[in-house]
Amino acid sequence: MAPDSAVAGRSAFDRHAYHAPGRRVVVWRHGQTEWNVEGRFQGQTDVPLDAVGRDQARRAARLLAALRPHAIVASDLSRAAETARELSALTGLGVALDAGLRETFAGTWQGLTDNEIREKFPEQFAAWKRDHSVRRGGGELETEVADRVVPAILRALDGVPAGGTLVVVSHGGSSRVAIGRLLGLPAEHWSSLGGLSNCCWSVLGEATRGWRLLEHNAGSLPEPVIGDDAEAEAEGEVETEGEGEGEGDSEAGSETAAAAA
Repeated sequence: MAPDSAVAGRSAFDRHAYHAPGRRVVVWRHGQTEWNVEGRFQGQTDVPLDAVGRDQARRAARLLAALRPHAIVASDLSRAAETARELSALTGLGVALDAGLRETFAGTWQGLTDNEIREKFPEQFAAWKRDHSVRRGGGELETEVADRVVPAILRALDGVPAGGTLVVVSHGGSSRVAIGRLLGLPAEHWSSLGGLSNCCWSVLGEATRGWRLLEHNAGSLPEPVIGDDAEAEAEGEVETEGEGEGEGDSEAGSETAAAAA
């Protein structure tokens, strides 16, 4: 029997999962930001792309345009919206912005580096390292993030025809938990998916019995995982095609997820 955390929000999933077999969802993480490089936990702080991130977005957009997407939806935070606009410019598609796709709200952790979090919140940090169900900085639980992100994806998917492709531009942590929920994995196993690198993406395909993971952390060039969700990659030890947050997420040199997804 699925745990309560996996069942929450499944009514929306059940209504959509078998609607039009063959659709694809491309979950694309935004490009690099200065806070990624500095190892700062971004959460819902509105940090824009840096020059490297804008270049990553342009490069990745050329590859994703070849998938001929039918729709693009993005988090309304500027780093995701900027990334999405690069694909919009190539495809002529508009970008629907949805606040439901935002990164995990991390309260007092936002803006802090890994070391600062360890120093200021040692007990909370240690608890988080042991258990996924911790409110980092007094913010959201991973299951609560999935409860808002998955419905946002499914709303956008409503307008995509059978065989069509939806591109979802979001953040490292929110993308990982949404993928886990769509695949029907229990929350305690979501970290096994590993993190998404800057401007890398995962592809889910719709099948008769639900969603399947077709690609994970794919990208144009190998990149280290850096950002708020770097911890998932460190703990998950999952092989990925190309870690892509750009240069600078804590994943590249730190075991903590303190670099801003």
